[in-house]
Amino acid sequence: MREELKGIFASVFGEKEGLRFFFAPGRVNLIGEHTDYNGGHVFPCALTMGTYAAVAERKDGLVRMYSDNFKNAGIKECSLDDIRYQKEDDWANYPKGVIYEFQQRGYAVPHGFDIVFSGNIPNGAGLSSSASIELLMGVVLQSYFHPEVDALELVKMAQHAENDFIGVNCGIMDQFAIGMGKKHHAMLLNCDTLDYEYSKLNVSGLALVIANTNKKRTLADSSYNTRRQECNDALLDLKKGLDIAALGDIKPSDFDAHSSLIQNETNRRRAKHAVYENHRAIKTAHMFKENNIDEIGQLMKESHLSLKDDYEVTCPELDELVFAAWDHEGVIGSRMTGAGFGGCTISIVKDEFVDDFIQKVGDRYQEKTGLRADFYVADIGEGARELKGE
Repeated sequence: MREELKGIFASVFGEKEGLRFFFAPGRVNLIGEHTDYNGGHVFPCALTMGTYAAVAERKDGLVRMYSDNFKNAGIKECSLDDIRYQKEDDWANYPKGVIYEFQQRGYAVPHGFDIVFSGNIPNGAGLSSSASIELLMGVVLQSYFHPEVDALELVKMAQHAENDFIGVNCGIMDQFAIGMGKKHHAMLLNCDTLDYEYSKLNVSGLALVIANTNKKRTLADSSYNTRRQECNDALLDLKKGLDIAALGDIKPSDFDAHSSLIQNETNRRRAKHAVYENHRAIKTAHMFKENNIDEIGQLMKESHLSLKDDYEVTCPELDELVFAAWDHEGVIGSRMTGAGFGGCTISIVKDEFVDDFIQKVGDRYQEKTGLRADFYVADIGEGARELKGE
């Protein structure tokens, strides 16, 4: 990948000495969807696919950025003295937001740089290409200028940049999984306290298969912020009878006993999903430790149906992929993953059935929707980092 990045960099900015190389993964969430901003638990892992960068320092205050994934957009430029959101900068607003966040927190960025990005995360697939770019820029700034900034602070800065600079009111899961990923492990993360534990995925004889619906979705343009507001409204109603700070504080049995406090029926269903999904994420982590694969499959099914019926963030394309997976021999479990409204599914498939799964589920999906799905057998890797000898 280094040689490829060198070639792209030379063609865009000319050959320069002292190039440094960086990587930030994408992520997939095994279970625990739309719980992060509700103070609940998630169970994601970092992928080996992600975003690469080649960087060369400049002597002035100019930052020049180019993405090989958006060749037609050309070079995006900004001055370190005037970092602000500009709609026409499109993808480049994500790394700009992290630069701005460093500056706002008092971390000087003393000079500019030229940077080339190249990613192999499918755009709009819901595997968090935006957070990957954010953490990648964070690691670049950390490595060049502020080695005292630890990984957790980078994660927090990247999330804050997406919330305030980009305007997407996301939780911390994406940035956390990408910044703190560990090879062969998922992490059970309490998004309220940021307490976390790594869980080795004992999936001998099994494969994690990601299927991309190829129905593009843009998180900022989706109903994401609406769902968050509906959950906040439900929480305010529940606080009238319960001493809680977040939906993640409630056990399913307590929710059932007090759900009538929520006046709006739609908000009640949104809250029900958040409460039960939080419970499913915690239980799934325990089931992996016990190697209870069948129970994990059932929890994945319950998760998808809840996202479909109570949270209403699936779509016909996601549902078709999941339903086809459920009907296929050798599938332990399948569900949508990510924010929804398009994007990807995650399935646990017995190794000997993977090829047949990809063929038959793909054929059925295309017949039903007219779209061709892309499939990836996922490898679980490390978090964002500078590439030194890799």
